[in-house]
Amino acid sequence: MQKISPFLWFDDNAEEAVNFYTATFKSSRAGKPVRYTEAAAAASGRPKDSVMTVPFELEGHSFTAINGGPIFKFTPAVSFFVNCETKEEVQQLWDKLSTGGKALMPLDKYPFSEMYGWIQDKYGLSWQLFFSESPVKQKIVPSLLFVRDVSGKAEEAIIISTLQYLVILNF
Repeated sequence: MQKISPFLWFDDNAEEAVNFYTATFKSSRAGKPVRYTEAAAAASGRPKDSVMTVPFELEGHSFTAINGGPIFKFTPAVSFFVNCETKEEVQQLWDKLSTGGKALMPLDKYPFSEMYGWIQDKYGLSWQLFFSESPVKQKIVPSLLFVRDVSGKAEEAIIISTLQYLVILNF
């Protein structure tokens, strides 16, 4: 059961990115885009009838892409760990995701994997591709890195997130 449903913030190319991701990953599909209504456009400053969100699935995992404007940018602090069953799959994903992107760690052999690479794709989203010699239980796993000012605060983030979730459940 998927416990995290990532919402990915794009400037104004969410639909294009979703089409790229669903063409890149097997067993994937895009849902119907939701468009900005007149009220939502007035509140957000986005054009009326432009794409607001696009739900999509990659390898059975649900995501939503949002056209929210240039306020936020992806950083490698949030990435998606992709467990691949073959080295060929790692290579295919690397070839597709690296087009227009940049390597954060080259595709290579490392002490923890026969084949691993960390790539930031052309949209700025970060992917860690990993050849797993063990059976794959979950294909795509969100990865959160706590660095700089929040280094060492992962446990605090989990506690706060859990408390917020419990408050939501009580309403």
